[in-house]
Amino acid sequence: MDLSSPIFRFGPYESRPRTRELLKHGSRLKIRPQPLQILNLLLSRAGDVVTREELRQELWTSDTFVDFERGLNSSVMELRAVLGDSAARGTYIETLVKIGYRFVAPVEVIERSLGAVLPQPKLVAALPPEQDVAPHIPALRTKPHKRSWRWGIILVAAMALVTVIAYVQFSRERHKLASGRIMLAVLPFENLTGDAGQDYFSDGLTEEMIAQMGRLDPNRIGVIARTSVMHYKNTALQLPQIAQDLHVQYVLEGSVRRDSDRVRINAELIQVKEQVPLWSRQYDRELSNLLALQDEIAHEVAEEIQLALGDARNASKRRPSIAAPATSYEAYDLYLKGRYFWNKRNAQSFRQAAEYFQLAIDKDPNYAPAYAGLADTFSMMSSYGYAPPAEFIPKARAAALKALQIDESLAGAHASMAVIAQNYDWDWPRAEREYRRAIQLDPGYATAHQWYAECLGFEGRFDEAFAESDRARKLDPLSLIISADYAALLYFSRQYDRSIEEFRRVLEMEPNFPRAYIVIFPLVEKGLFAEALADVDKWKRVVDSPWPLSVQVYVYARSGQIDQARITLQKLQHMDQRQFIDPAAILMAHVGMDDKDETFAWLQKCYDARSPLTTLKVDPMYDPLRSDPRFQKLLHDVRLAQ
Repeated sequence: MDLSSPIFRFGPYESRPRTRELLKHGSRLKIRPQPLQILNLLLSRAGDVVTREELRQELWTSDTFVDFERGLNSSVMELRAVLGDSAARGTYIETLVKIGYRFVAPVEVIERSLGAVLPQPKLVAALPPEQDVAPHIPALRTKPHKRSWRWGIILVAAMALVTVIAYVQFSRERHKLASGRIMLAVLPFENLTGDAGQDYFSDGLTEEMIAQMGRLDPNRIGVIARTSVMHYKNTALQLPQIAQDLHVQYVLEGSVRRDSDRVRINAELIQVKEQVPLWSRQYDRELSNLLALQDEIAHEVAEEIQLALGDARNASKRRPSIAAPATSYEAYDLYLKGRYFWNKRNAQSFRQAAEYFQLAIDKDPNYAPAYAGLADTFSMMSSYGYAPPAEFIPKARAAALKALQIDESLAGAHASMAVIAQNYDWDWPRAEREYRRAIQLDPGYATAHQWYAECLGFEGRFDEAFAESDRARKLDPLSLIISADYAALLYFSRQYDRSIEEFRRVLEMEPNFPRAYIVIFPLVEKGLFAEALADVDKWKRVVDSPWPLSVQVYVYARSGQIDQARITLQKLQHMDQRQFIDPAAILMAHVGMDDKDETFAWLQKCYDARSPLTTLKVDPMYDPLRSDPRFQKLLHDVRLAQ
């Protein structure tokens, strides 16, 4: 911006583009440059729509389009947080889905002349109130020729006092960091082969490094989970921005180059605040030594962090047992491919993942992680409704038991057993024991915390559930599924406004994320039927599934549009004759229609098919049924009765 750039005032805020400052009531706010640039562009065109393409052309380079989507969503979320705005009911910024954004509040534009001088903003909480120096400076009555040097002494004394206070505060913060738990992010290792087909290898190496680091010293070193760090794959963002997004003090970044029989890994540990590389290494090894190499890197990084925290005595002592490596590198390579596809979470990728995990088992029948991967795949295929639970859960159980038989210390296998106990056996004490064991073995396993929080929520233990969900969100702050599950807990606990807000936050990050459309249910409980039906229409465009149709019947019926509900129910019933549909989808339609006999008939079908009935105790949808003895018996049968 040049010196004549305008100043924008709106509400209690003032944006000064030339000096790149955002103020509230005259106090400077903390905000990253990218969100501030977006704000100033919106302010300059207040009332007009600024398209996503215009924002990309203005603020992102042409070669970062993939990162642009995530970067823009993240920046707008931060901007709303700074302004105290809401995506659902925007006071300042209106979202036009898939189009762009519009600044909707009144804006006062103050044109500047070249020589204009602005008052300097005061810093928010520059000093604690009790340490404010200015009130303690006496008003001196001196002769004119002595005033200047006396004020000089006062100024020097004040500066000295400020320095002392700053040093004390710095020392406190340093001690707090040294005595507390620090957070580390393992950024995606860069694939230097030039072959995109090798991405699975660099991504797999990143995931394994996260797992290794997470097990080393969980009481002192927290490691951000894979889902969050993968947002920064091939990113152009600077480290300070990434560290701020993830709330980490240290970052491990690196690259990997692989040829037919060797691998070269470069890794560097950086303290973000000072931008200081603490440790850097290059490894050139045979591929067959990769698993041992990962262990070596993880321990060296952990020791460097512990030394930086002043814990030299214990730095070399904390070397916990790591899961037994594959005896065949080929098995490990196939396992990495399986995890690569499993993380995509769709029907086709699940089938590919299962194939690769099975191939890894064929290469090495004693490789426990491959069995755990197979168990996770079959469990998720059942949970996502891609096949009947009665067909896939026994396969998942057999694979998880085999993994534990080989290696009882494998956290992922215990989490898989917990999901089976919860969703299929309705054995809540067993599920809790398995979740706790998984977390004990790997406290940094965000998914175990997430699933355990869900389990506690299903039992109505909401205080414990929210505490566990908070742990998952700290470990994986950008995970869509963890955030959506947190919003679902808010819905189950009848906090409808907060639930809607959290679901909208997820949809702001990714409008095509299916699980976030659970927002429809708190909207129905609030009586916002038109908004709920609009979301059903959006959901239909996102997934090819019978679930949106089932939910549409439910919303039509709850809103009194019975004829529309019946027509839509007939479509769902015809679909059920042609393909597999989870009986829970038909059940939901009848719950909405308030047909109790049909509802209980389908509840029994769900029970017989072992279709998940885990939400019976807490879902507001079932409130009209709770006084019926048949419902109380079903609660008892799935072991959720008081």
